[in-house]
Amino acid sequence: MRWWNRLDAMVYASGVLYGDHTAVLRVRGRRTGRDTEVPVAIADVDGAEFLVSMLGPDVNWVRNVAAASGTAVLIRRAREVPVQLESVPVGERARILRRYVAVAPGARPHLGLKPTAPLADFGRIANDHPVFRMHERST
Repeated sequence: MRWWNRLDAMVYASGVLYGDHTAVLRVRGRRTGRDTEVPVAIADVDGAEFLVSMLGPDVNWVRNVAAASGTAVLIRRAREVPVQLESVPVGERARILRRYVAVAPGARPHLGLKPTAPLADFGRIANDHPVFRMHERST
């Protein structure tokens, strides 16, 4: 899986195949202190961009973001942008989760919903999937 993630990271960072809804998130590892990179899908809602953990709150990148106080770097179209990730309250996640499964079809089996599912269904799973709003930050 690490090999596959590295391949995805290279493709996502280039932006050549998948466009604006894919990127690579670089965040400092909470234990090693080394930067780690993970391919991510970006959900866009009302002009804002969001990252979603399709695997829940206990994945490394989510824990690393918490340990790094939300600071990270987003690599998209071979451009590095420093970002600040802000946790979205559970009650505000349903619309973002719906958009996320629309732009990230590979996430559908993990969330168990299609983009056509009622918004209330997304509200029921919102607590299980951390969502972060991205803000560009100055270096």
